[in-house]
Amino acid sequence: MKNITIVFVLIAITLLTSSSTQTKNDFKVKTLIIDAGHGGKDPGTSGAYTKEKDVVLRVALKLGNYVKEYLPDVKVIYTRSKDNSVTLKGRQKIANENEGDVFISIHANALPKDVSAKRKNAIYGTETYVMGAQNTGRNLEVAKRENSVILLEEDYQKEYDFDPTSSESSILFSLTQSAFQDKSILLATNIQDQFEKRAGRRSLGVKQSSLYVLWSTAMPSVLVEIGYLTNPKEEKELNDTSIQSNIASGIFRAFRDYKNEVEY
Repeated sequence: MKNITIVFVLIAITLLTSSSTQTKNDFKVKTLIIDAGHGGKDPGTSGAYTKEKDVVLRVALKLGNYVKEYLPDVKVIYTRSKDNSVTLKGRQKIANENEGDVFISIHANALPKDVSAKRKNAIYGTETYVMGAQNTGRNLEVAKRENSVILLEEDYQKEYDFDPTSSESSILFSLTQSAFQDKSILLATNIQDQFEKRAGRRSLGVKQSSLYVLWSTAMPSVLVEIGYLTNPKEEKELNDTSIQSNIASGIFRAFRDYKNEVEY
């Protein structure tokens, strides 16, 4: 709890300093942090034949290539560009030390193993999360699943001041991203609009949840669930390189539009 308070204070100081020295005329989105979820010994969730870590890495690299080609003024930083393990704190460190202006974390969704095949066949689509305290239903399930990767890390009890499997711990994160909430929601909304209107993906909307990887980054941040690997049809689609490109281009266009909207 002490460390969480310290981080909150540091973020607040950073915001106050930046807001007092930055004028509207000089603000630019210069650095994009692209985070492919999981990796290495952490496969993430899985479908019948697909590991989350693999499909999200392909989409993340495609997204980075679009940004490099069409927005050459934006620096792209990957938290991982291959199949290696990166801790949640490691992702935070990469994002913050590189002074990212936007953080996009890419993941794939799944229903619990005990859910019926009928329900797995019925549930599919994309959703984008921003930091928030609406930890009920599926939102809480997502928070617990994504935060629980901490348990794979050595000495995680020493590194983190919370139990990632508890509902109470998730609520601790509810306010510390409030300074970036509006911009995070803007980006998340852009992403879901692009998915539905241009990329041909079903949109399940913008949602809030207490996700450590969003809470710990000092910048507008979103976590994109690009589809359900537990849905057989969607799992097949997510392995299609052309659909991966459509998803990546949708996120790219959303980021491009966001950049244009927030720069003065």
